[in-house]
Amino acid sequence: MTWSVGRTAAFRYDAAMMALCAKRLWRSASVGWLLSVLLGWLALVGVAQAQTQELTQARASVTVNGATTIQNLQLPYHWDRFNKGQRGEAVFDLPFDLPESPVDPWGLYLPRLGNAYEIWLNGTLLQRQGDLLNYNGADYARVPRYVALSPALLRSSNLIRVHIRADVGRRGGLSALVVGPQEAVYAAYLRNYHWRGTGSLVVMAFSLVVGLMALSLWVTQTAPDHAGRTRRDPLYLFAGLAELFWTLAVSDTLIENPPVPWPWWGALQVVVLGAWGVNMALFCVEVAGWGRRPAALWFRRWLGLLMAASVGMAAWALGGGEPLALTLWYAVLGATLLSFGVFFLWQALRQASTAHRVVAVALLINVLFGLRDLYVFRINPTYAANTLLRYSSVLFGLGLGYIVIARFRTASAQARDLLATLAARVSQKEVELAESYRILEILAREQERTAERTRILRDMHDGVGSHISSAIRQLQSGRVSQQELLQTLRDTLDQLKLSIDTMNLPPGDVTALLANLRYRLEPRLAASDIELQWGVDLLEPVRRLDAQAMRQLQFMVFEALSNVLQHAHASVLRIEATMTPQGTRLRLVDNGCGFDATAPLRKGLQSMRERAQAIGATLSLHSTPGQTVVEILIA
Repeated sequence: MTWSVGRTAAFRYDAAMMALCAKRLWRSASVGWLLSVLLGWLALVGVAQAQTQELTQARASVTVNGATTIQNLQLPYHWDRFNKGQRGEAVFDLPFDLPESPVDPWGLYLPRLGNAYEIWLNGTLLQRQGDLLNYNGADYARVPRYVALSPALLRSSNLIRVHIRADVGRRGGLSALVVGPQEAVYAAYLRNYHWRGTGSLVVMAFSLVVGLMALSLWVTQTAPDHAGRTRRDPLYLFAGLAELFWTLAVSDTLIENPPVPWPWWGALQVVVLGAWGVNMALFCVEVAGWGRRPAALWFRRWLGLLMAASVGMAAWALGGGEPLALTLWYAVLGATLLSFGVFFLWQALRQASTAHRVVAVALLINVLFGLRDLYVFRINPTYAANTLLRYSSVLFGLGLGYIVIARFRTASAQARDLLATLAARVSQKEVELAESYRILEILAREQERTAERTRILRDMHDGVGSHISSAIRQLQSGRVSQQELLQTLRDTLDQLKLSIDTMNLPPGDVTALLANLRYRLEPRLAASDIELQWGVDLLEPVRRLDAQAMRQLQFMVFEALSNVLQHAHASVLRIEATMTPQGTRLRLVDNGCGFDATAPLRKGLQSMRERAQAIGATLSLHSTPGQTVVEILIA
């Protein structure tokens, strides 16, 4: 048993060691394979780089003003440097040898050539761009060129011929050529093309978007000035114009056929570049808050003078063949912007906002890169070099974006504070209003109670009080019969009961009002041997009759019924209530002795007419012996 357990453990140990060894061998094999692939790739790249040749020696035939000179020269060849203010053409022959004819495709890379050109290899035309005889035509010297070379065209001894047409001031010429295997040459071409072509396209799109956004902010962001006039922030205007001018300036890199003939297109580019610098300087002035200073006025005048001079200097340099004039103007503009940039940065370091400092750094970098480009392209021309100012200009757009975001955050914070303050004030006012409403409600209820007391007292005085007064006078006279005194007291009691009933009447319910009168007075009518005929329909409530109007209507009907009981000597009384197109109509018709309706109205009838006017109703009285009609029309 002991031997079996020990043997099993030994087998397990051996199996684990074998698995670990296999894993290590697999890792070693994988690493070795990756190293082999990497070394193989590096070897291929090294071979490709070793086979790549840079052709700098050329035999050139240069023709200027009909005179041709033949010379051996070293590339690059910058036409404007060797033939200042003149146009012409040149043919460059560049021989190169190969140890053996290649099998794989090769490529030819030309960082810059033009303005129009033809490329030949061993007598075969490889590529042609533009018309060699049409001066100031299309310009193909803006981006690098690549030509694929078929192995069938290559020999042990080869000759590349490049024929160019060069215009005045358009950076014509020929850079050093690179020939070799396609992988290495095309990679170098792509790097340069992305830097000059794709990079320019990205800068154009960025500047266009920023410029349009800045102008939209300038149009929409308004505020009244001290005089009440609408004022727009010039900071956004100058930034938007600068970015749009820069978009147009950078577009020259990608436009081979300009819409305006040369040299006017070149002059336009000079003016556009100057306008970009001027607007950026004015943008910086607004960022620093110096727009209203007297010195800013003189600075703007100086920049305006430089812009006016740019047109003449560009026309003189490009059209008159004096490139020094344009160099001088660029130098003055660069010195102006450099001096302003140093002052702007100095003020930013002393005491300024963060936005001022951000823009100051962007301005300083752009001025330095601009001076570098001035030296490279104007003072000591380097033919195949790329501009750096084109890409550093993006910093201004980023600075503007920072300013917009900072202002938005500040405005948002102010809005939040304002909303918080407003909310606190509204809450305080709500508390005050609630307290005011509570007090008003108490006062309103007190006024309602007072008005109700006043109404009850008035009704008691006009109704019950007047009847009691009549009873007192009858008793004092000593001539009244017991029956008459009883009638007066009954009227007093009925009036008191009706005054109490009117407190519970629904507003506008005329049917309920008449029913209540019937309930109170029908026993008295029966006791007086008066037959009551009821012709009351179920009426819709009259919404405009409130509690006060209902009391007025009740007194009118009660007064009419009292007259029937006391004076008419009638045996039949008919009460009607119907809905008509004109409104609700009430009619009380009796067959009594009647009265003279043309005579002056007595106190009771006059009171009825006044109450009808008070509620906007129409009271009509018609009386003849045997029939009296009292009609109330409520429109």
